[in-house]
Amino acid sequence: MTNNRLIIFSAPSGSGKTTIVRSLMQQIPELAFSISATSRQPRGKEKDGVDYYFLNCETFRRKINRGEFLEWEEVYEGTYYGTLKSEVQRISSEGKVAVFDVDVVGATNIKKQFGDGAMAIFIKAPTLEALEERLRNRNTDSEETINKRLDKAEKELGYARFFDKIIINDNLDIALKEALQIVRQFITQ
Repeated sequence: MTNNRLIIFSAPSGSGKTTIVRSLMQQIPELAFSISATSRQPRGKEKDGVDYYFLNCETFRRKINRGEFLEWEEVYEGTYYGTLKSEVQRISSEGKVAVFDVDVVGATNIKKQFGDGAMAIFIKAPTLEALEERLRNRNTDSEETINKRLDKAEKELGYARFFDKIIINDNLDIALKEALQIVRQFITQ
């Protein structure tokens, strides 16, 4: 197995991507999660350096200007997300395969840079209605935030064709098995 491979997961919010990634991380010890940076505030029990690197907007922009990001995007006005180059170097130095949980634009940018060395996987809810139901059942977001996420989801779905694999998460157990098979096959090639 080689440590210069990357696995990229992306999906509209509420598709089950984070659940799938967490499961894979527990089952495959060769994987290491790439912690993204963001300028947004922590939610709930999120911790700096564990869930995200929480940076203020000024620090985030300074790191952009210094070329410290592998990819970054202003996902919502004034809210940045990105992958620090240092994070990828950290994982590589550990001899692990980096796993990314990123926005569709970030995912396609990483895929372009790494080509066949990266496996890009898009997780999709079976329908927009199912996605909306999942977002509402979380009880973590305001109505305004849910509507923003749903509008964004429609745009994100248009990116699915740029991914190597698409997993439709209609049944979580089946989606988990499919993701496990894809990832294991990719890292043992």
